[in-house]
Amino acid sequence: MDRRSISIIVFAVSLRLFLFTAFPSLPDLLTNRVELSTPVTSFKRLQEGLFLYTHGVSPYDGGIFHQAPLLLAFFSSIPKSPIVTNLIYILADVQSALSLIQIATSGVSASTPLHTSSRAKNSLPSWAAGAAFLLNPFTVATCLSRSTLVFTNTAILTSVAKAVQGDGLGAILALAMSSYLSLYPVLILPALVLLSYDMRFSSAAVKPALANYAATMTGVFLTAMAGLLGISYMITNNSWEFLYSTYGVHLLLPDLTPNVGLWWYFFIEMFDSFREFFLCVFQLHLLIYVGGLCIRIRKQPLFVITTILGISAIFKSYPSIGDMALYISLLSLYRHVFPLMRYTFFATSTLLYATLLGPAFYYLWIYAGSGNANFFYAITLVWCLAVTVIVADALFAVLRDEWETEHPEMRGKEVVRI
Repeated sequence: MDRRSISIIVFAVSLRLFLFTAFPSLPDLLTNRVELSTPVTSFKRLQEGLFLYTHGVSPYDGGIFHQAPLLLAFFSSIPKSPIVTNLIYILADVQSALSLIQIATSGVSASTPLHTSSRAKNSLPSWAAGAAFLLNPFTVATCLSRSTLVFTNTAILTSVAKAVQGDGLGAILALAMSSYLSLYPVLILPALVLLSYDMRFSSAAVKPALANYAATMTGVFLTAMAGLLGISYMITNNSWEFLYSTYGVHLLLPDLTPNVGLWWYFFIEMFDSFREFFLCVFQLHLLIYVGGLCIRIRKQPLFVITTILGISAIFKSYPSIGDMALYISLLSLYRHVFPLMRYTFFATSTLLYATLLGPAFYYLWIYAGSGNANFFYAITLVWCLAVTVIVADALFAVLRDEWETEHPEMRGKEVVRI
């Protein structure tokens, strides 16, 4: 790791420590923001669950706590000090940045065993990848709010970094942890298997069949998940009730607390007779992208992972801006294709517009009483539109880059920029 990367990490840690100490009320303020904390990641709900857990009461009885049992065991075993808690979240961000630096250093975003971009020389430096994550306002706000999404993002980035190094076992175990915490990371399993396979056997004289490797890694993933669930069963006094509260809430959406996603308002207005049908439709909508992306962009599995995470930031049941922070951080590794993106100004402006007006519209609805739910939902639609444009435009840019690499004589032609 070079000096610039170390300087970025030191500055980011100092910034977080300063904000935590100089503004002690800021973390509690951000914890209550629906853009940052959801029913499945809220630190406030984690504290409530910890109180019940340490007093011998099941936190999963009341329908309030929706987080993994291992988080209860972990936070109940550390000193009950805000300083210690803040340091844990800061260290999680540092680990995420180190993983991103490893990914950027490998150069796999621009050059894979199956594809080398003609623009590879313009790829992002490793220190800039760390800065794109650590200094992103969305990342800083998520850390200050102490959302448990921080740990999920750390596990995801660690799994990708392990896959880039060809460590398939480590990648799958880290992915199992992230899926255990948040369920939706399981969607990147196929792309992660492809990435670890390509990087591990890129120079091997004899390669195992991809199907056999995928079956083995899937078996490891299922075994790891079974082990984590078994430990959770013992933590919760030999009870499986945590399964519904932790994972069923993602699938069945019993809690309609507002967030930056599309689900909550839609299902508030939904007739009960249609609820099960649209739950299936919304969940399958996330799933259908996985196969097509893995087939069409087989040469660049890291970008498949990035795109699936971007789609999840739009369509998962309880998204927050922390999901967008993770997507932007991975997307920054593809700086070499940014010139091919057509709607950068529009998407960036729309994202900033929604970011600034979201809190204002929520205030008008909840506190001022001069608006209604439509105010806040309208701005979340704008947010999702911006993210959708970025995801689609980045996908176009990568496909265009692949095509120009295969047809160098066409480079720069028929590219429409706005």
